[in-house]
Amino acid sequence: MERDETAPALGRNAQQADAPSPATAPGTRRPGGRTARTRAAVRDAVLGGLVELGYPGLSVEYVAERSGIHRTTLYRRWGNLEGLLVDALDLAGEDSWTPPDTGSIEGDLRALARMTAATFTDAAAAAAPTAVIAAAFQSERAADALRAFYEERFARCEVIVARAVARRELDRNPDAGALVRAVVSPLFLKLFITREPVGEQQADQAADMALAAARAGVFDIPPTSAGAV
Repeated sequence: MERDETAPALGRNAQQADAPSPATAPGTRRPGGRTARTRAAVRDAVLGGLVELGYPGLSVEYVAERSGIHRTTLYRRWGNLEGLLVDALDLAGEDSWTPPDTGSIEGDLRALARMTAATFTDAAAAAAPTAVIAAAFQSERAADALRAFYEERFARCEVIVARAVARRELDRNPDAGALVRAVVSPLFLKLFITREPVGEQQADQAADMALAAARAGVFDIPPTSAGAV
């Protein structure tokens, strides 16, 4: 099965395939058929354009030509370029990705960190997600969409911490979201800010540091917050 390399994901299990489906308002049925194919074609055109041209060079006209969807339809349905980008990112996040489950929290966090590093150090895999991240610095709506994407991704990863607590590998009450973010944050710093090489050694180090901090109580939820009504 092929990986979907368009989403700015934390990482992907090699044997998992994405199953994107169109988004609708909460509580409504997701459309399929032609509507789904149209959205997928537009998403691919938007993300492909970001890779080829960057956000400043992308246009509705380019998306229309690349997707085969008339620009009048694009304007009517998505409004403008930002609307296209936001929807493309939303669709990119609708997949079946799940975080690693190695049997231990150390293994899970290391696997997550390695998957993140691998996603962004492979030129082909990194092209689209890197372009989306760059676009978020130039469009507030894109930034909001990217933030929502990662919030949902991190929420999926919280099960790693829940499993560790259930196995009594952690005898504390850590903030799962904060712990997961602490794993990938050093990697994002090196990948996108300092532009340092990132490999398995750096990934393992980031995971181990986050786990050591968790065991030291750095991410503990204060009792007042945990018990608040």
